[in-house]
Amino acid sequence: MVELTIDLGQPTTPFPHYWERCVGSCHAATALREDWRRQLKQCHDELGFQSVRFHGLLNDDMSVYQKRGESPEYSFFNIDSVFDFLLQIGMKPFIELSFMPQALASGSATIFHYSANVTPPRSYEEWGELIRTLTAHLVARYGIQEVRSWFFEVWNEPNLNDPDRWRFWAGTQADYFRLYRHAAEAIKSVDAHIPVGGPATARNAWIPDLIAYCRSDRVPLDFISTHHYPTDAALAFGDMEQAMAHAGRGVLREMALKARQEAGSLPLYYTEWNNSPSSRDHYHDEPYAAAFVVKTIADLQGLVDVYSFWAFSDIFEELAMPSQPFHGGFGLLNLHGIPKPTFRAFQLLHSLGHERLAVMSDSRSTVEASATKDSYARPITMLVYNHTVPLAPIQEEHVQITLHGYTGKGSVFTQRIDAGHANPKRHWCELGSPEYPDQDTLQMLLKSSELTQEEIAHRQDGDDVILQLAIPPHGVAAITLTG
Repeated sequence: MVELTIDLGQPTTPFPHYWERCVGSCHAATALREDWRRQLKQCHDELGFQSVRFHGLLNDDMSVYQKRGESPEYSFFNIDSVFDFLLQIGMKPFIELSFMPQALASGSATIFHYSANVTPPRSYEEWGELIRTLTAHLVARYGIQEVRSWFFEVWNEPNLNDPDRWRFWAGTQADYFRLYRHAAEAIKSVDAHIPVGGPATARNAWIPDLIAYCRSDRVPLDFISTHHYPTDAALAFGDMEQAMAHAGRGVLREMALKARQEAGSLPLYYTEWNNSPSSRDHYHDEPYAAAFVVKTIADLQGLVDVYSFWAFSDIFEELAMPSQPFHGGFGLLNLHGIPKPTFRAFQLLHSLGHERLAVMSDSRSTVEASATKDSYARPITMLVYNHTVPLAPIQEEHVQITLHGYTGKGSVFTQRIDAGHANPKRHWCELGSPEYPDQDTLQMLLKSSELTQEEIAHRQDGDDVILQLAIPPHGVAAITLTG
């Protein structure tokens, strides 16, 4: 049996909800869809996300930039529609400046189903003028104080330049630094207090390089942004499951520690993370991913300032729009808005307090726990999770939890995510995996995705409360003491 002990008399540590500051999405044009907007509002209302980041704000499908003769022609109508909506529901944009409008591009190389141009600008001065004009427009429309609360990130993963795999930038590192400089200086020419940063790289790359460049050339840099996935540590494996298994348990904390050291005093923003970078990974739809999310959030406390999960919805077109309700997409919500186990994990995380309690364990098992509170007058909530990498040994674990110094007289209840709880994919498979479910089936799947509340038997031993429960493989249990 795994024994966990929490002493309520010990000092707490701050537990800011750093993962709620941003969430990722597909390209900007999907933000014009009604179903995308409905799902984002649900994620804001129920999970607490404060801003959203997406690719392709400058793509041709947003109709931002054209040329009439030698004169540029700007249209920010679609951008305004998206940003107006975000502010209306209480969110903000996390602006990724990508990709290159065709009329400004130096070449024809593209990526994704929606043909995003990844080449450098044919004129860096015209690129800078586009960014300056956009920034000035946003300030004029939304006000300087509002725009100062946004973040401007230059490009996406410019270090990936492999035409046979992923290619987000057809230039060199020096070309990217030039792109960054013109964008940053254009933004600061409108207002010196608007935050701008990068390098927005995959695999924690180029952090020292960009800092050195900006310092030597006196280029503005307000934050560091990068991305990581567990599979980054195992690039030699072509099979995603083998790569995740080889990466090792807790590898994202190791990556973040290194990036935190390299960023120095600058804020560190991870603007993409998930258990893998594949948009067709079956783990994304399963309880495995929920346990991964809970463990990762607990592991990275204090290292990261913004931690933007990729992504909130399966309305996602990088490889064309899928049709199967559960196809391994990145989203917390599937195409039909059915919450996956990861959605419920973020729902449980959102319910946590902002003071973290120390949890002592007598075991090196796959079971860990986080405990939080806001004050002694508010509930104490624990998340207990049983997780390891794919293919590694894992089994159901019996857990005993002892709270020292608890004098409350309320009830103790649990909410679970595991193979038998909040797991709609399982029910979809049992129904024969219909590709186009009818409304009755969707309502059944929605019901099967819900968190249910069950009381836990517990006993009082003086000032201690003792309770026991079993946690299946890749299971999460939220335990709340209400008194």
